[in-house]
Amino acid sequence: MAPLLEAKNLRKVYTKGTGFLSKRSENVALDNFSLSIGDETPVFIAIAGESGSGKTTLAQMLLGFTKPTSGQILYRGQNIQQMDTQQQKAFRNEVQAVFQDPFAVYNPFYKVDHILETPIRKFNLASSPAEAETKILEALSAVGLRPEDTLGRYPHQLSGGQRQRITVARTLLMRPKLVIADEPVSMVDASLRATILESMYKVHKEFGISFLYITHDLTTAYQVSNSIVILYRGIIAEAGDVEEVIKNPQHPYTQELVGSIPLPNPGSQWMDDGPGTEAVENTMHKVTVGCKYATRCPHVMDRCRQTMPPLYQMSAGRTAACYLYDQSPELMREQLADVLYAQTETE
Repeated sequence: MAPLLEAKNLRKVYTKGTGFLSKRSENVALDNFSLSIGDETPVFIAIAGESGSGKTTLAQMLLGFTKPTSGQILYRGQNIQQMDTQQQKAFRNEVQAVFQDPFAVYNPFYKVDHILETPIRKFNLASSPAEAETKILEALSAVGLRPEDTLGRYPHQLSGGQRQRITVARTLLMRPKLVIADEPVSMVDASLRATILESMYKVHKEFGISFLYITHDLTTAYQVSNSIVILYRGIIAEAGDVEEVIKNPQHPYTQELVGSIPLPNPGSQWMDDGPGTEAVENTMHKVTVGCKYATRCPHVMDRCRQTMPPLYQMSAGRTAACYLYDQSPELMREQLADVLYAQTETE
């Protein structure tokens, strides 16, 4: 059986300039990205990385809003760029989205009821007005909202947290198989982020809906996801079980990313036994060959500047794109220990 949604070797290149009167330049937003999500067992996957890592480009392509330069996105085995009208409707029903801005998705001239009533009408989700009302009330209750506090109001009369939870309720009305949530809590107050994430996780658990949670926040990714993919400048740096990746990061970029998380207690460490991360100058100039992290990596080798490393499998479901692991497990651990020991000696 084909997966619900599958990305195969996605690559997206944005071109600037014509090359005649202005200099032509290319920006690789995503490179050789693959991911498969089935519909048998619901999953909660985080796609994490800093700004410019390609997270939103990935979301736009998976939703069919942006066409990849190369590679394919398959919905139940069918290329989403080649679907007919019936297949597109099924895709929009089973793959829903929660976007970053909790205000931009609303039409300010309509009451918030409109965003809930429209999918019921367009997808024939209810056979009567009474059934439609029941479904709306149930969806609002599932995300922790009281109908008397939300329905009948205009978007500007609700808080950002309320607006975002209504969009989660809208997706729930569709009973989708997958929700792609692109930075759903980045534009709301910190006090509301936990509430929105709790609503998403509740929907995931109680209704068996998979989530692809796109974020720059490793803390929230760690709290709600089962597995995580770390992106760096359009490539997968590391992927695996979220507990293993956060607590024992293998790729130098993941180590830097985890080590940069601020903690409530000054001087304390996020990782108890992990390697210390040196401050590396953020040289984000364009890298055309080799590893894109080479200019920042404290463990860079000559080969890193010549050829992009592939994804090496560390264990079942755990991968990292780093030449430190291009050996047998025993030699790999020995070399990494030598590198970290040398780093400690210089501190």
